[in-house]
Amino acid sequence: MSNTVLIIGRSGSGKSSSLRNLDPKFTFIISVLDKPLPFKGYKKLYVPIKGWDDKEGNYLATDDWQRIIKCIQMIDKKRPEITTLIIDDIQYVLANEFMKRSAERGFDKYSEMGMHYWSIINASMSCRSNLLTFFLSHNEIDANGQSKVKTIGKLLDEKITIEGLFTTVLHTQVNDDEYLFLTQSDGTHNAKSPLGMFDEKLIDNDLSLVINKLNEYFE
Repeated sequence: MSNTVLIIGRSGSGKSSSLRNLDPKFTFIISVLDKPLPFKGYKKLYVPIKGWDDKEGNYLATDDWQRIIKCIQMIDKKRPEITTLIIDDIQYVLANEFMKRSAERGFDKYSEMGMHYWSIINASMSCRSNLLTFFLSHNEIDANGQSKVKTIGKLLDEKITIEGLFTTVLHTQVNDDEYLFLTQSDGTHNAKSPLGMFDEKLIDNDLSLVINKLNEYFE
């Protein structure tokens, strides 16, 4: 079973910029929105794949849940050099499908969308043990004032606590123009990490640092 990490935060709070120090030789990005990455030179570092047998590309833009799962499985089986997988803006898998199916009546579509979202997470958890997957998602504030992963209304929330599927959940924080990750809950943000994994409650928003800490902890 692979290790999966959920990173939650509002837009512009440092989720995507946390990829800046990753080694593209070992990294693959699935971008749900295909938006520009917020660091210089990213187009030379992350090149779109030309097909499922492409051994050179390390970037796929799609909001199709089936294509995302197929890509996860391809990386797991055919790209052993990839040890870090990023799924950026995962919440738009739900939002985009919701908008595309907005004319459909009935509630079955909500169950189907929830299943699609859950299936992506489940596929990543079934991968080889040395493949680390990061899910990057926007946050929302629930009725109790808690900052949590963004879904669609009550979709998924009544059946599954998304954060409960992950051992490590980091929440972005911006303090005096310093971009950070919160590693443990502060009472309003649903962050968590295994005891002793991080020395401090707030760390730099650098996924290369997070990967090092994960590898040290689970070795």
